[in-house]
Amino acid sequence: MTDPGATRVAVYLDFDNIVISRYDQVNGRSSYHRDKTKDADAFAERLQRATVDIGAVIDFASSFGTLVLTRAYADWSSEVNAKYQGQLVARAVDLVQLFPAAAYGKNGADIRLAVDAVEDMFRLPDLTHVVIVGGDSDYIALAQRCKRLGRYVVGIGVAGASSRSLAAACDEFVTYDALPGVPVPQPDTPPAEAGAAPKKRTRRRKADADEPEPDPEDAATALLMRALRIGLEKDDADWLHNSAVKAQMKRMDPSFNERSLGYRSFSDFLRSHADLVELDESSTTRMVRLRAPADS
Repeated sequence: MTDPGATRVAVYLDFDNIVISRYDQVNGRSSYHRDKTKDADAFAERLQRATVDIGAVIDFASSFGTLVLTRAYADWSSEVNAKYQGQLVARAVDLVQLFPAAAYGKNGADIRLAVDAVEDMFRLPDLTHVVIVGGDSDYIALAQRCKRLGRYVVGIGVAGASSRSLAAACDEFVTYDALPGVPVPQPDTPPAEAGAAPKKRTRRRKADADEPEPDPEDAATALLMRALRIGLEKDDADWLHNSAVKAQMKRMDPSFNERSLGYRSFSDFLRSHADLVELDESSTTRMVRLRAPADS
């Protein structure tokens, strides 16, 4: 008999979305569709460099509770996807076949995945969590519907290729790059010409055409300051529990994750902002407050 207090998780992977997004992240923007029609050997080598760690995704999803179903949607006759079948089957992932897209089949994975997820929520009323692996903005409506039906929604997408609106629609959103064990990609950069000044680094590409991607550190700092000010107004107290501050930051931006910014813990993130905040670590309950202007 199922424990009524247990958390039960359903995972849905838009497999093409993750594989293509990871390839473009590692090898350059929009490179997947360009490269696959050119040198087959070079394409295979670049695919290898951009291999997706399926285990990292599934292990993270399992941290929310018992996985009661896990489905991956793709055209499994494609050689690119077929090489992952062994890993997926070994992790008890159901492979849902999507036939090669034609003009009438656009967004086939999005539609099939969304229909299955909604059906599962009514068929399995004890589901508590829904994990959507894919950063496409088409999943915003699905995330919102899952939340309305009382499920906790977790999104996982590749950094730089995930909709910020989708992240906001989830209860929690994590970039694939921030999952434990996933290496940070090192995109190829052409060597600078002799005598030429080095080019300035550009910000990550837009997640949506009309959504410029802010600098992650600046965005996290602004989020921290906003959370502290909200806590100050709400509780009328100078000192706030750092766990409450982080929870408020996650509510405002589910994609916030201090580890993706290079910090081992939230306390490390706070210490790095010592010019803006004060952290009291004199007891096991860490407290934080805005630093007064005179103290900065």
